[in-house]
Amino acid sequence: MHQPGTVATFSDLRARSNLVQLPAMKILVTGGAGFIGANLVRTLVDQPDINDVVVIDDLSFGSRLNLDGLDVTFIEGSILDEDVLMTAMTGVSSVVHLAARSSVPRSIIYPMAAHTDNATGTALVLEAARAQGGVQVIVASSSSVYGANNTLPKHEGLATRPVSPYAASKLATESYTLAWGHSYDMPVLALRFFNVFGPLQPPLHTYAAVIPAFLSAAMQDQPLPVHGDGTQCRDFTYVDTVVAVIVDAIHRRVSHLEPLNLAFGKKITLLEVISELEVILDRNLAIEYQPLRMGDVARSQADSSTLRRLFPDVTPSNFVDGLRATADWFRLSRPWQNGHD
Repeated sequence: MHQPGTVATFSDLRARSNLVQLPAMKILVTGGAGFIGANLVRTLVDQPDINDVVVIDDLSFGSRLNLDGLDVTFIEGSILDEDVLMTAMTGVSSVVHLAARSSVPRSIIYPMAAHTDNATGTALVLEAARAQGGVQVIVASSSSVYGANNTLPKHEGLATRPVSPYAASKLATESYTLAWGHSYDMPVLALRFFNVFGPLQPPLHTYAAVIPAFLSAAMQDQPLPVHGDGTQCRDFTYVDTVVAVIVDAIHRRVSHLEPLNLAFGKKITLLEVISELEVILDRNLAIEYQPLRMGDVARSQADSSTLRRLFPDVTPSNFVDGLRATADWFRLSRPWQNGHD
């Protein structure tokens, strides 16, 4: 295993894959230099029963800085490159597939890119895992698949009604995964993420998720951008909770042939988020109300009963504690200035 902070090249990894003795627990994370991926990798490298963590990321949205100092095998490349993907998959026990072209607004502008990266990319990951054999595949879907279905809370049996190319591509992501599970008897898990937030989440300006957009504006003494009237509700999930579920799924090799909500059923309006931020930052925050965005969903809340049954030992992080930790990271890292965009 290489030294912390070093980068293994594709040829290094191919040579390593030819060794007879493979690590007992080798985990591949696609998109591992991104927000959720890097938080996950930071936890995986500390697990005593995981010998090797491999990351594939083309750095289109992630940052190499997110993995600084970590003992990982880093491959700068795309999941659309089948040679890279097949080599990285060698000897893997589980693959956590987080690589994606995120953002509803971005997908409306670039719909085919969302399809290629999210739908075709997932099929390629699944095929590489099938070729390796015995690989558990955990994929990131999204609550956006519920779309125009207004029923609350959202349970996994609801009809999906995507209202954006991103949502449709995430429905394809989970559908392919579950189809491969059924067709090839593969252990799979398709997790529907609900508004994940936390440290390392970049403020991507026009396409930013709401909490980093709020914090970025607040830290620069700018008004907070609110699309609509701010009464939209979200089931915010702190990233540590997402990581805890994935790590538990890897350790227990959880497989589930239906999609699974990954959120714990607490709905919070955007105006309530701003109120909490005012307490955390100890000052009033100006708001700039803007038009609703195409593809945005007004209300989101998860039914978490199946998640709690499958992962009884995972306790969700408190929203306010997570928001405070995220604000602390913004203060320290100033991501709108240092390349995390």
